[in-house]
Amino acid sequence: MSATTNGDAKYGSRPTAILHRTPWRPPVASSAEGIYVTLEDGKKLIDAVGGAAVSCIGNGHPKVRQAIKDQVDKMSYVYNMQLSNDIAEELAHYLVASSNGAFGAVGFVSGGSEAMEGVIKTARQYFYETGQHQRTNFIARKLSFHGNTVGTLSLAYHPARRAPYLSLLNEQSFHHVSPAYAVRFKGKEESEEQYIERLRKELEDKFLELGPDTVVGFVAETVVGATTGVVAAPKGYFKAMKSVCDKYGALFILDEVMCGMGRMGTLHAWESFGDGVAPDIQAVAKGLGGGYVSIGAVLMSQRIADGVRDNAGFWKHGHTYQAHPIACAGALAVQKVIEEENLLANINEKGAYLGELLRARLAGPNARAAPYVFDIRGAAAWWGVEWEFDVPAAAAKGYAGKTFAMDVQARALENGLIIMGFTGGANIEGTKGNHNMLSPAYNITKEEVEKIVDVFVTSIEEVLAANGL
Repeated sequence: MSATTNGDAKYGSRPTAILHRTPWRPPVASSAEGIYVTLEDGKKLIDAVGGAAVSCIGNGHPKVRQAIKDQVDKMSYVYNMQLSNDIAEELAHYLVASSNGAFGAVGFVSGGSEAMEGVIKTARQYFYETGQHQRTNFIARKLSFHGNTVGTLSLAYHPARRAPYLSLLNEQSFHHVSPAYAVRFKGKEESEEQYIERLRKELEDKFLELGPDTVVGFVAETVVGATTGVVAAPKGYFKAMKSVCDKYGALFILDEVMCGMGRMGTLHAWESFGDGVAPDIQAVAKGLGGGYVSIGAVLMSQRIADGVRDNAGFWKHGHTYQAHPIACAGALAVQKVIEEENLLANINEKGAYLGELLRARLAGPNARAAPYVFDIRGAAAWWGVEWEFDVPAAAAKGYAGKTFAMDVQARALENGLIIMGFTGGANIEGTKGNHNMLSPAYNITKEEVEKIVDVFVTSIEEVLAANGL
């Protein structure tokens, strides 16, 4: 079939010239307002996942729309190697001021993968400029995701997304240790403290194996996103990991592209789920612009900023649309809405309610799904439900559960709800596991929470019934 007709008979009336990221043509959205998305055929959907944990205040907020319109009228573009612009300067000051001293400078990019590329290069430049040229190794974690470029796929360890490109990935500079995923990998007889100490020792052993003075830094998602589904590390883990970095003079680096900018109920996820340990360098993106604009940022401590400024004098990383005025205007407006409307307080309250409903409806004593629920976890605007079908109730029906989360995602869409489903996050090889994620907007209402849970649970139960479970 030609590129313009592939799948059209089944998935849409109009031809497409897009090479989509799915084997089918996705439904086409024509408009959106708040958490509601209207398709071209008039069907209205509830977006319970913010696209991909992006749309943190929903679509169409009047203050953000106006800020973008005003910026278009004022100035659409200047190239940041020739001219800075006032709205980018204002956004950078805003981000630094809201970090409680954690960060001293900001570099802007156009998204999450670019932000993590910027993190890699900034960390290396810091040591290059300060005379430690031998530091070329990064240590990240298995079952992580840090972006979809060749560089960030090398840094991360998402088996399915890496698979087609393994021959291109850099294994000389990028190394991996175990995930901090206690419900799957903590030993049965192992206390949480012992588990953390095991992971700390593994990281230190990797430093020693590579040569402690060759390591640029340790990189982790504060709360792991798509790969394993809203997995936070045990309390004390990040303090332990940072202690290894500090011992050997390496950088402590966090990826908060997905979990940051309020998603976990605090502006930075490390404030609530990272032992309060501020990183040397951090990436943010999705919740920064809230889906209104394409933007990401590299946040760096004063020490890192000074190390670059006092030597080269400038950041040796850039893209054409870096610090784009319209993007910065949209992002600043989103951040001001979150602050002025007290949305973190709202999502902490509504998120707790969402978690209560999920546990009651999916894992309660009369819940049809209860035998297959492995874990329900999350906080604020991010929740994951992990499924387990290696249990007698499923085995008796001959159900392996390989695509359950994806089947639930598809059924939910039919029922008018957008969620996310993933497989392969329950073992290192990426061959086992099912989980679904919800990441609603921070300004969601109690009634909307209840509607999301109703449709989500209905969809789950319909998929179970269709498989005789």
